[in-house]
Amino acid sequence: MAYVVTDACIDVQDRSCIEECPVDCIYPGPRMMYINPEECVDCGRCEPACPVVSIYHEEDLPGDKEQFASINETVFLTLGVGSPGGARKVPPLPADHEEVASWTK
Repeated sequence: MAYVVTDACIDVQDRSCIEECPVDCIYPGPRMMYINPEECVDCGRCEPACPVVSIYHEEDLPGDKEQFASINETVFLTLGVGSPGGARKVPPLPADHEEVASWTK
């Protein structure tokens, strides 16, 4: 299991979560941040650091946000990023997941 960034992060990207993450598994995209589920160690430090309440443990996702578990996972597969072992090792993600890219609030 891993933590998941949801729609409250879209177009906000406060980045407080990045500062708290001990394994550097939170990657910025053009519109929102994404947690790489392969790299997340389930420590939970990112959740209280998020000022817009966008991060949830995968098991605690509200029903209307459940799709964000697969969005966070899929973005690393579809962009060919995989698990580089930390966001600081690679440039920001070049694109958002298609659902996030077309998201309207």
